Amino acid sequence: MNIREIFQQPGPHFSFEFFPPKTEQASMQLFNSIKELTPLKPSYVSVTYGAGGSTRSYTKDLVVRLQKETQLTVVSHITCVGASRDEIRALIDEYQQAGIENFMALRGDPPQGEIYFTPHPQGFRYAYELVTFLKHHYPSAGIGVAGYPEGHPETPNRLKEIEYLKAKVDAGADYICTQLFFDNRDFYDFCERCELAGIRVPIIAGIMPITSRKVLYRIADQAGGTRFPAKLLKALGRTESDEAFQQVGIHWATEQVLDLLDHNIKGIHFYTLNKSKATVRIYGSLGVRTSDDLRK
Repeated sequence: MNIREIFQQPGPHFSFEFFPPKTEQASMQLFNSIKELTPLKPSYVSVTYGAGGSTRSYTKDLVVRLQKETQLTVVSHITCVGASRDEIRALIDEYQQAGIENFMALRGDPPQGEIYFTPHPQGFRYAYELVTFLKHHYPSAGIGVAGYPEGHPETPNRLKEIEYLKAKVDAGADYICTQLFFDNRDFYDFCERCELAGIRVPIIAGIMPITSRKVLYRIADQAGGTRFPAKLLKALGRTESDEAFQQVGIHWATEQVLDLLDHNIKGIHFYTLNKSKATVRIYGSLGVRTSDDLRK
């Protein structure tokens, strides 16, 4: 189903994000997680690229397999990193032949070991250029773009940041999915600033439960300066076991989601890290209907 049709239906919409596995064992674990998450009836699932587009072929393989073997609506990430316009067009053509019509258009992060993004000589420098290209050549495609409630790490000017986001929307983006955040006030402020800028597309909140100390430090290292509220850090600091640490992280994410639902947001996107346990536990506490129920 096209993502535009999905967001025309009553919400809230729930979605899950996966990354492509690199080994057979990891692939089996991922599909076990997908089997456990599928009964939750997500509105869609998305599949990422690795840093610098390092998993492009793995991404394509996983996206096509999900399209063929499940009833899930799949959104594939497309980045500008290391790809020419012709290469991107060839990839989209393959996706469309497989029945995939929804894409997350991103500039992407520099390859590992590089500090700054360098565009391909025949490629794109900015995400809005990629959105423009996709809308021109594939006008029926559903397109999402990224938003940053805490600010883009490369754009300290918050006024410019919203201008750049609006440029992506004006180029044809159908929805915005945000980076993860741990204080809902940052998300609500972001939504208000989008409204002031004339951005009217659905804004989907990105949520990632902290399930281990490893996850905590990974987020701190890779998410571009994510802010951890002191109350959250105090609660995590009181734990004496890995199980208690996970319980606190899942509880915090659950409270975030419940508050977001109370504010009638359009949707919530779970960053699953290819695991199902935390998402299933959060979902079980929400008291919401499945996507199938909402369509009845």
